[in-house]
Amino acid sequence: MTDAYIYDAVRTPRGKGRKDGSLHEVSAARLSAGVLNAVKARNNINGGGIEDVIWGNVTQIGEQGACLARTAVLASELDETVPGVSINRFCASGLEAVNMAANQVRGGAGAAYIAGGVEMMSRVPMGSDGGAIAADPEIAMKSYFVPQGISADIIATEYGFSRDDADALAVESQARAKAAWEDNRFANSIVPVTDVNGLPILDHDEYMRPGTDMQALGALNPSFQQIGEVMPGFDKVALMKYPHLERINHIHHAGNSSGIVDGAAAVLIGTEEFGKAQGLTPRARIKATAKIGTDPTIMLTGPVPVTEKILAESGMEIGDIDLFEVNEAFAAVVMRFMQAFDVDPGVVNVNGGSIAMGHPLGATGAMILGTLLDELERSGKATGLATLCIGSGMGAATIIERV
Repeated sequence: MTDAYIYDAVRTPRGKGRKDGSLHEVSAARLSAGVLNAVKARNNINGGGIEDVIWGNVTQIGEQGACLARTAVLASELDETVPGVSINRFCASGLEAVNMAANQVRGGAGAAYIAGGVEMMSRVPMGSDGGAIAADPEIAMKSYFVPQGISADIIATEYGFSRDDADALAVESQARAKAAWEDNRFANSIVPVTDVNGLPILDHDEYMRPGTDMQALGALNPSFQQIGEVMPGFDKVALMKYPHLERINHIHHAGNSSGIVDGAAAVLIGTEEFGKAQGLTPRARIKATAKIGTDPTIMLTGPVPVTEKILAESGMEIGDIDLFEVNEAFAAVVMRFMQAFDVDPGVVNVNGGSIAMGHPLGATGAMILGTLLDELERSGKATGLATLCIGSGMGAATIIERV
């Protein structure tokens, strides 16, 4: 099997996912084209030198619909002979795009791919595409469907995480993100967004709240208590599935959950021969990829079993991993991961995560993989694992080795 290497990884800054966010004026196709152009320019790729663009985006409707990947290619400086395919594995779409590209390369189906994703949450609201898992009563009842925020609170209840635990993780995420930006740790990967005249629109993650402390978070009301306890009463659904729990402890709120933001990210993946032909030096080898299905009600525990799976399939142990990126969809997701593997918090999300910087759904997986690669290089460490929880109960993971 051919080795698949990462040659480059770029991302936009994350813009607030609201109408007053800096990226609100930019379409998903245009933002995607910007990172595709950056990969092309940074690596001196000719317009047709890519086998395919695999692009994740979650809310595939309106301007994010109709195979956004192909639209982005046509909006970019890549040649029209480069095809594009859009994929949706919910929050792990960006990472799954990378994994698919890597496995195509490993299987001999092309020498080079650009993979990643985008989400313009200020322009295409989350959930606006609908979905049978929530809307079809037969499926919802069979799967004991509850919204993700309820699922996060179920994890907290089941595994004993308190509101203070979640808030402390959120404060630390903000502090780490602030330190990373002040130390220019993202400088190698950030592609500033500009307008048609080349004037800057955004060059930093604008969602961050670096002054966040426990007192500020303590003043926030739980975000999911109302829909859990009153209307429509999702706690009752959860307790039917988990009757050993007396009640659901609602600990999550806007400050210890991931932020709604806009953003895009791209990763250049290719064979060793591709790199030599282009005069490029590989930065990391993709050692292993994995995905898994999990309990659809608690939903967000996927990073644990998919990590167990990827370690077993690659003949590794948790101690063989130097750094971890575990998407901060909700604080309890990361706390459960660290609890399950007894991982030192000092090697998990060392530059902050989605609680501080935001979670542009279709792009986040590619973003955290790029952050992981940058940090491996900065710290001189060798091996990293990126993983995300996924809606409807799934998990995805990737292990990379620095070259």
